[in-house]
Amino acid sequence: MLEVVLARGRAAAEALMVDECVIEAVTGSTTDLETGEVVDTVEQVYAGRCRVQQAAPSASDQRAGEADVLMLTRVLQLPVLASAGVRAGHRVRLTACQHDPDLVGRRFVVRAEFAKSHATSRRVGIEEATS
Repeated sequence: MLEVVLARGRAAAEALMVDECVIEAVTGSTTDLETGEVVDTVEQVYAGRCRVQQAAPSASDQRAGEADVLMLTRVLQLPVLASAGVRAGHRVRLTACQHDPDLVGRRFVVRAEFAKSHATSRRVGIEEATS
């Protein structure tokens, strides 16, 4: 009985995931010999459906060298089984957003992992640096 209820809950949660994202883990870096630019090498961890939520308005001011940076936090919802392995530090890029075109192309970093036994979606806290 529990499996049936959980499957229905997950199907309902996934029906609301009309956006798309790519999640990558940084695996190292290389240096472009012509420009001297250091470029991260990445491995794709997840690509597929998602949903972005603003759980509670929150932002924090940070300093990066001489620059003031505003850090915005949100919650990313993913299908539980398909997104196993998403961890803090992974990079998120929104590739499609059906109802808010301003989200397309936005980049975030996974900052928090949440878990529970009977989750209908995998929720991770994400953060975006703006200035």
